[in-house]
Amino acid sequence: MAEVAELKKIASQVRRDIVRMVHGAQSGHPGGSLGCTDYLVALYFRVLRHNNNFSMDGKGEDLFFLSNGHISPVFYSVLARSGYFPVKELATFRHIDSRLQGHPTTKEHLPGIRIASGSLGQGLSVALGAAQAKKLNKDKHLVFTLHGDGELQEGQIWEAAMYAAHNKVDNLISAVDCNDAQIDGHVEEVLSLGNLRAKWEAFGWTVLETDGNNMQKLVATIEEAVGLTGKGKPIMILMKTAMGKGVDFMEGSPKWHGIAPDDKQLAEALAQLDGSIGDY
Repeated sequence: MAEVAELKKIASQVRRDIVRMVHGAQSGHPGGSLGCTDYLVALYFRVLRHNNNFSMDGKGEDLFFLSNGHISPVFYSVLARSGYFPVKELATFRHIDSRLQGHPTTKEHLPGIRIASGSLGQGLSVALGAAQAKKLNKDKHLVFTLHGDGELQEGQIWEAAMYAAHNKVDNLISAVDCNDAQIDGHVEEVLSLGNLRAKWEAFGWTVLETDGNNMQKLVATIEEAVGLTGKGKPIMILMKTAMGKGVDFMEGSPKWHGIAPDDKQLAEALAQLDGSIGDY
């Protein structure tokens, strides 16, 4: 179980992977990937009780479902750095016949990928099925999900939210990347979400809030959420993040939702990120 200092170091390397992958393909979604790096690193290297000898049945381990599948670069990097597949395979991101497609899919049989995602709004429903299956199987492990704040504009999310609370799915911990940025601009300008804490609480969830780019606070919040499982309510973590975190010219700008850096921008980004763990 990695300590906070080591998690920060891993996160910096993952951010290097992200910008290099998107630059290499000249396609992809760097902004949200960079913003969610700390969460996925904290999860996979600290909290998640998982097995990189991957099996789709997921028995006897915690499960994670990425609902906002367009941030695949961060997911692929974290999976590779966790030992699910060779790190060097990151160089094939978005190439023809690569297992690392722009949105995660299952037909390529990439270890760590449990659902095809990218059609927003579906991941929570899938995770609920997995969480209830664990209860039926007397499996005490947990199910985690990650969503974008813009994704909450999808109605299926709120159907799933009602279902989870009504059925007391209390082995589920969801998180929302609250970066106020989506492909069409700032979330508040595209379609305001209002008071998200009040909404999720009204739907019957236990809600925690944290700084999603402060590793120490983030780890503490996720571990607090784990401690709140089994108490009759699903749990939601609302994470305040910055799109493009770690690269100063990308931070906070919806522009970087889905464009690739050029050669000069890549060099500038890499100069800001510690790569002492080693690039692929």
